[in-house]
This record gives sequence, structure tokens and C-alpha cells, in this order.
Amino acid sequence: MKVLNYMELKIPSKAQNEAFARVAVAAFVAQLDPTLDEVTEIKTAVSEAVTNSIIHAYEDKIGEIIIKGKIYENYVVEIEVIDFGKGIEDVELARQPLFTTKPDQERSGMGFTVMETFMDKLEVTSEVGKGTCVRMFKAIKKRKSEGVEIEQGFPGGIDK
Repeated sequence: MKVLNYMELKIPSKAQNEAFARVAVAAFVAQLDPTLDEVTEIKTAVSEAVTNSIIHAYEDKIGEIIIKGKIYENYVVEIEVIDFGKGIEDVELARQPLFTTKPDQERSGMGFTVMETFMDKLEVTSEVGKGTCVRMFKAIKKRKSEGVEIEQGFPGGIDK
């Protein structure tokens, strides 16, 4: 699958940068003319992933978060949120609804569930002591009024 455009953003893991990351990704995706719902879903998923890095990966210190975006020729958007924090011991457990390692901070434990709900595909890889990478994919629906038929699918043979 051919990449039509890409971007990379590096930010410190400060709470005020969560909104910036969300808006930057939305601006990048805007070139595909997504619906308001599609933009909102992408922004929410990015917000959850970046917040996880801020709250869980680095805890009480500032680290680096990298956000990468790719747009493929079939109107599929890939967003990666990467941190170099403490990592996740059990990714499958962390992806369970309501699971949280910070119940004292009133964390809902719904971050990964929200990402999975709003994106078409979610991949999470993590190594304890090295960090976490969250890869999210969303197929942007082209408007029928444009008269363009777009084959939906994910790059590299990735299935939902």
C-alpha cells in the first residue's frame, strides 16, 4: 500500500500537550475531508493514547512522546503513539475494560476500549522498561457525491 503523506510530532509528556497532539492529528487527517464523526473519533483515540503515555508511562517525570501519522492511497489513516516509559507488563490485561493500575486517581480503565471502539484496528506492543507503541488505523469513507470508488482495506495485509 502506497503512503501518500506522513507526519511526525515529538512532544514532552505534559498534560497540556494532549490537546495539541489531538488537534495536530486532526489537522493532518483533514486533507482527506473526513466527516465530523470521523475526525472526532480519531481525536478521541489519540487523546486516550497520549493521556495513557502521560499518566502511566512516565508517571511523575517528563519523557518524550512521538506521534506518527500516515495516509495511505486507499484513504486509510495510521496513527502511532510511542513512548519510552515503563512499559506495560500484561498488554492483554491492560486492554480489558475497566482495568486500571491507578484506581486511586479515579482512572476509568477505558482508554484502550475507547481506542478500539473509535478506530478500525488497534495494535499495542510494549516492553517493560522500554516503552509502548499504540498503532491505530481508520478507514476514511469517501463521499459518494465525489463519484470515486475507494477500495477499503488496511496496509500490508492488515485485517480488522
